[in-house]
Amino acid sequence: MWVTGLGWATALGCGLEEVWSALLQGRTGVDAVPSEHRLRNGDAAVVRDLPLSMTPVERQHLLTRDTLAAAVRDAGLELTDARLRPVLGTSYGPHLDTVGVPALDRWAADAVRALGIAKAPLSVTTACSSGSDSLLVGAELIRSGAEDLCVCGGADVLTAAKRLGHSVLGTMSPTSLRAFDVDNDGTILGEGAAFLVLESGRSARTRGARAHGFLVGTGSANDAVSPAAPDATGDSVVRAVSKALRGAARGAADVNVVNAHGSGTPANDAVESVSYTRLFGTGGQAPGAPTVFATKGAFGHTLGATGAIEAITVLLALRDRAVPPVHGLTTLRPDFPLPVPKSRPAAFTGRLGLSVTLGFGGFNTCLAFEGTP
Repeated sequence: MWVTGLGWATALGCGLEEVWSALLQGRTGVDAVPSEHRLRNGDAAVVRDLPLSMTPVERQHLLTRDTLAAAVRDAGLELTDARLRPVLGTSYGPHLDTVGVPALDRWAADAVRALGIAKAPLSVTTACSSGSDSLLVGAELIRSGAEDLCVCGGADVLTAAKRLGHSVLGTMSPTSLRAFDVDNDGTILGEGAAFLVLESGRSARTRGARAHGFLVGTGSANDAVSPAAPDATGDSVVRAVSKALRGAARGAADVNVVNAHGSGTPANDAVESVSYTRLFGTGGQAPGAPTVFATKGAFGHTLGATGAIEAITVLLALRDRAVPPVHGLTTLRPDFPLPVPKSRPAAFTGRLGLSVTLGFGGFNTCLAFEGTP
């Protein structure tokens, strides 16, 4: 499965190299964002040039439309290509703050129609794994022969109801997002979008396309334990990663880099620590141990977009053989089994990377990418 196009919009910008450079420098897009509600934390990460004065529906539409178009352009394709199948994910999109929504996939249909794409979109909603699961669905469509060309990913806007909801749930940090830190106390919300063009090898070679990398394995599992809390055993995460590695015909020892979910909540960070220990052992300083990084300290938790955004970071890391430092991380929790860069980028060798997402409702997904030679 070739990845021939990339596009994203984040709190650090919209250009691929612009944002990647900012990540490597350890910068963050989290800042104070006004709210009419009393929240646990007034910080969030918003996309520049997407005015908060617009309605959530308008913001979701623009974010989806422009980012999807950027990914298709990056692939050297036309939006009018009759083969192009959109697979679009979100958690709640604008729906929590909108009265009288006619259909929960309306945001996707409207964006695709505005771009003149011929095929109707498939809409995926699996909480924080929506962006990852959109890629998984697109990959299955291509693998089965049903499609040759898919543009897949997620978009989610910051809204008042989401900020209030996470504040009331207690998942929002009262201080700052510090993934895998001994003092982690919650997440900080953000917004963004990312789309990737997936293409069959036959199609990509025929038109002489450039590859950003290859999606070589996918895996998903659901722990069905709680509407919000993850299964502390890590069984579901281990299963999702193991499925992705089997699909790639690889083992845990072949993994060179992992983009972790890294939400900063104590429960999620703990289950990732357990899961990676079970998958990779405790030899974090041993030669060949995969390097782990996480980007939510820079982007905020972008909910349904996060899996697609993080998939792009894995591809860029594989390209440059380097990962950015984890913003906000000062002291790594002692039970975390693998190396994590804290204050500066870290180099690694190899071509196999994983992107792992953990969603509310137990939706856990892993995507395995291989870098270009």
